[in-house]
Amino acid sequence: MSAGRPGPDRINPPELSPATGFSHAVAATGGRLVFLAGQTALDGSGKVVGQTLPEQFERALANLLTALAAAGGAPSDLARVTVYAVDVEDYRAHAAELGRVWRRLAGRDYPAMAVVGVVRLWDTEAMLELDGIAVLP
Repeated sequence: MSAGRPGPDRINPPELSPATGFSHAVAATGGRLVFLAGQTALDGSGKVVGQTLPEQFERALANLLTALAAAGGAPSDLARVTVYAVDVEDYRAHAAELGRVWRRLAGRDYPAMAVVGVVRLWDTEAMLELDGIAVLP
């Protein structure tokens, strides 16, 4: 939970594998739920930008956080994020770099997360999409 601020409570039982870059469970009471639509690496004109998965991840995460901020939230309010990846092996290969991008943009308050492999996304140039749920105080 954020210092001095109500919000999601991250739960990582010691009986489960170490939670690296995610939380096993996130509990929240009260507050305002914000459902964040899937975000890809679209720029302001609607064009997919970034030639590599890390570049697209950074833009998609920035877009997700921009939508969250517009709703009055902060990265620490994220309770759940799902990543839809066209190439899960490529995602795994870049996991350390993606983790650094996450920490730089969103900090170390990790939501419950899942990575799901998909055949394709709406924009064929998109390599991944992120959506989420946030709980605002």
